[in-house]
Amino acid sequence: MPSSAPPVAGLGARAARGGAVTMAGQLLRMGVQVLSVVILARLLDPHDYGLLAMVVAVIGVGEILRDFGLSSAAVQARELSRGQRTNLFWINTALGALLALVVLACAPLLADLYDEPQVAPIARVLAVTFLLNGMITQYRADLVRRMRFSALATSDVAAPATALGVGVALALAGQGYWALVAQQVTQGIVLLVVLVSYARWAPGLPDRTAPVGALLRFGRNLAATQVLGYVANNVDSFLIGRRFGAADLGLYNRGYHLLAMTLNQLRTPTSTVAIPVLSRLSDDTDRFAHYVRRGQLTLGYTLVVGVGLVVGAAEPVVRVALGEQWLAAAPVLQFLAVAGAMQTLAYVGYWVYLARGLTAELFRYTTVTAVLKIVCVVVGSTFGITGVAAGIAVAATLEWPLSIWWLSRRTPLPARALVLGALRILAVAFVAGAAGYAATLAVPGVPVGQLALAVLGLGVTYALGFAVPPVRRDLRAVLAVARTALARRSAR
Repeated sequence: MPSSAPPVAGLGARAARGGAVTMAGQLLRMGVQVLSVVILARLLDPHDYGLLAMVVAVIGVGEILRDFGLSSAAVQARELSRGQRTNLFWINTALGALLALVVLACAPLLADLYDEPQVAPIARVLAVTFLLNGMITQYRADLVRRMRFSALATSDVAAPATALGVGVALALAGQGYWALVAQQVTQGIVLLVVLVSYARWAPGLPDRTAPVGALLRFGRNLAATQVLGYVANNVDSFLIGRRFGAADLGLYNRGYHLLAMTLNQLRTPTSTVAIPVLSRLSDDTDRFAHYVRRGQLTLGYTLVVGVGLVVGAAEPVVRVALGEQWLAAAPVLQFLAVAGAMQTLAYVGYWVYLARGLTAELFRYTTVTAVLKIVCVVVGSTFGITGVAAGIAVAATLEWPLSIWWLSRRTPLPARALVLGALRILAVAFVAGAAGYAATLAVPGVPVGQLALAVLGLGVTYALGFAVPPVRRDLRAVLAVARTALARRSAR
């Protein structure tokens, strides 16, 4: 029997409701993440974070191979039988088990690579996460496919919240970096248990009559793209770990985690809503373009403008979130905020590639941008960790117009509307950044007061935006999306 997928009729309502539920869940998850950053940064030191980042930077590529693009393949498939879903489960689980064994065997080599003996036992323990995440993959994909957004949001909050409790307990007990390792493993265990309880299906034995060739081809291209993207996104951590050591990597990692990981947690779930909706609109060019434009405006006037504030108020953000001992991460945070803004503007292109099944083209595009990013990071690394962050910002700024041009040559895309909309968003973000910087000058030496004043400046920025007709239309469109989502949510 085919796995159920929502009909095209009512997709707007489903998307709006799903967006509201997903964003609410991610805001709660982000709250947990902020607590994790604030609490653990005061209990652990940069060296502890650096050791974990060394391991994750190298073995994290295994997570992409473990998924092999099959979660997205299952979500975008128009029909997915129970047998196909079962086969995908066993493929992901087998890949996870194989990668866990590889990491166990290669743990001493990782320690030698960084000249840090503690890296080996950390890698051995984290190897179990490959098996856990392999088992999780198709349960999560099934809930996405069925648009069970409430279940997904619950799991995405329960797992990190429980893991944070374990991490804090071990950090208070003086376990150092093992608190971070236990946090990772606990999150995987809890996530598996919660997703299985919501999905309510057992995989059974592999079904030879259920073909998965087309799904594997889709996944193969996507996995190759993601591996390239991962290498490009983690060359910074690898270079810092090799050239400057665990302490500098820990400083950089906290700046990265404070912003980039938070942005990823807010952007990635939007794909949970957008890809299944756009996949079902692939034959309706006008509606497809409408959803893409609305998606960019919604991401831009929330995340990008908020990131603009961080650029201007980076120092008080670091002082409040991490503490005085992490102040050297402030310039890193500023450059990564610029990169995050540009990457967010380009994020809707990723939806289009997957929704239209253009994974081979996405691989070619990612190859070009990966080379660009690696070159910028290597050049920037000659100026230390701040230079690395600056290299990432330069690469992201160059990649945004390239992404629009590349994609518009291969599929119908409202390129002009996306470019003009992005320029308006960046203008508002610049004003927000200026307000944040002014706040740091107005209340010197009082970081909490600086942040409060910066947030007030953000509100003034939005108010001024309503005085500019094109921006006013954009903001009204975003508010319309929010109202629709809230109305659908309250009607349930």
